[in-house]
Amino acid sequence: MAKRAFLIVLDSMGIGEMPDSADWKDEGSNTLRSISAHPDFNCPNLEKLGLFNIDGVEVKGKAGVASPRTCYARMAEASRGKDTTIGHWEISGIYSEKPLPVYPNGFPKEIIEKFEEVTGRGTLCNLPYSGTEVIKDFGQEHLQTGKLIVYTSADSVFQIAAHEDVISVQTLYRYCEQAREILCGDHAVGRVIARPFNGEYPFARTSRRHDYALPPPKNTMADVLKEKGYDVISVGKIYDIFCGKGFTSSYPTVNNADGMDKTLLLVQTDFEGLCFINLVDFDMVYGHRNDVGGYARAMTEFDKRLGELLPLLREDDLLIITADHGCDPATPSTDHSREHTPMLAYGAKLKQGVNLGTRDSFADIGSTVLEWFGLDSDGIYGTSFLKEIIDD
Repeated sequence: MAKRAFLIVLDSMGIGEMPDSADWKDEGSNTLRSISAHPDFNCPNLEKLGLFNIDGVEVKGKAGVASPRTCYARMAEASRGKDTTIGHWEISGIYSEKPLPVYPNGFPKEIIEKFEEVTGRGTLCNLPYSGTEVIKDFGQEHLQTGKLIVYTSADSVFQIAAHEDVISVQTLYRYCEQAREILCGDHAVGRVIARPFNGEYPFARTSRRHDYALPPPKNTMADVLKEKGYDVISVGKIYDIFCGKGFTSSYPTVNNADGMDKTLLLVQTDFEGLCFINLVDFDMVYGHRNDVGGYARAMTEFDKRLGELLPLLREDDLLIITADHGCDPATPSTDHSREHTPMLAYGAKLKQGVNLGTRDSFADIGSTVLEWFGLDSDGIYGTSFLKEIIDD
């Protein structure tokens, strides 16, 4: 029977601060603790798998179960960062010594001038801003002038918002491609993001967002798998995060429900290799908007869908559930938080109830996936924990 691995990233599901969180002004952040205190949080499947058994996990009114169905760990991020790009790169075997550039005061004049020159349009804002608030505050002026709304956040992003009645989505995508060419060298941000919106004031963002990521600087587990002839399938924004590098097929999604729908279809198809899934709503819709209740309900919904997924897994399947950073919706900040992340490994050929403690790097996941397929992880950062969890 063909071996498969399903790697699900719950985007921003942090489980508590790291020793250096204060360096990032994130001391006290704990995404899971914050949402688990909400009455709409109910995750019995994750509880049975062992989420609440992980070292340091704090969940109101819950304790670890006596017999967790997974092998589990608390993951520490070795790289210098707390963003989507560096988090996913590390999961896949890349250690990033330097954080990607951020712009707390907006982008420098020379970058904005180059961007305005190549697009032929002026710009508005050029400050860190909430994506929903920026279209409220600058949307009307954008409609009147045709100027592009350019903004950033605490993350390494250059975001361009435009109303679809003023600038077509395809034109906005072209502007993003031009920005991606400009933003190189010392200004090589992790992602350039198209943020189309529509309607009337206060406006609404549409699902036609598109990310233009920085290409990974080294090979990842995806490259190794692809080179060895395995299927490497992206669900959600994974393909964009890696600029398609190492992937054989891609299934874009519009929200978490769509991501789980596609995952449930894929688990019932015949392929051999990795299905790498990102569920972005936790971060984009709830974490960044400080919506504790929405985040809690989204986790409850994922838990229900997880209950549908587990019985469909085959004997030679490996399921790993993890995250790429935190985004505590209960803190004053609307940005990512530097936190530990969870790791739950499940499969018919795995032991149950193995506590792997705190791992030194997210990259241990990528190395473990490669060893699952019998592949050498030389050149890929991280240490496999497969031998500790495989049931001989």
